Amino acid sequence: MNEELRSNLVDTANAMNRSGINQGTSGNLSVRCEDGMLVTPSGMAYEGLKSGDIVFVDKKGMAHGTRLPSSEWRIHLDIYTARTDACAILHAHPTACTALACLHKSIPAFHYMVAVAGGRDIRCAPYATFGSQELSDGVLKNLQDRKACLMANHGLVCIAPTLDKALALAIEVEHLARTYLHCLSVGAPAILDDAEMDRVLLKFRTYGDQKS
Repeated sequence: MNEELRSNLVDTANAMNRSGINQGTSGNLSVRCEDGMLVTPSGMAYEGLKSGDIVFVDKKGMAHGTRLPSSEWRIHLDIYTARTDACAILHAHPTACTALACLHKSIPAFHYMVAVAGGRDIRCAPYATFGSQELSDGVLKNLQDRKACLMANHGLVCIAPTLDKALALAIEVEHLARTYLHCLSVGAPAILDDAEMDRVLLKFRTYGDQKS
């Protein structure tokens, strides 16, 4: 079932670790499919992952397959239920994002590229135990009108139309987090005002469009 999507999940999981934004068995990926989602399994190293290890979770939260779904499957399912624009979800523990999350810091508009995540800032959801409904609720709230958010004392979540775009967004947010940490090591960076960020967000609506 959905062999191509399963293979794409395996390939993206390995690409995520190769990119350096994740390591070991932490993090997870999913993609929307008919009647539910496909999600990476719990506690399995991505290097040896096979398409048959990917778990189908239906819209009621019931898992089907030979493996257990990621412990964060609830976050993925709740996002798909609430956000029709989300077709792929990436959760990882990139170093800079996680450092800011452990400080309970959002990423403000210190750089115009913060708008890549859909808003004037990249919020940090409050801490809750991994795998809990409380964590999922907090993530969903802080993803409102956004494509990414940090998770306090935990990591990063990104949503996108495709797995490739979810990975690209995660890499960009990690770069922003690293740059922001460098700024903080010297002092408080200048923050772009709301009017400028609104102009940037408007321009981002057509950014990358290739018209003849």
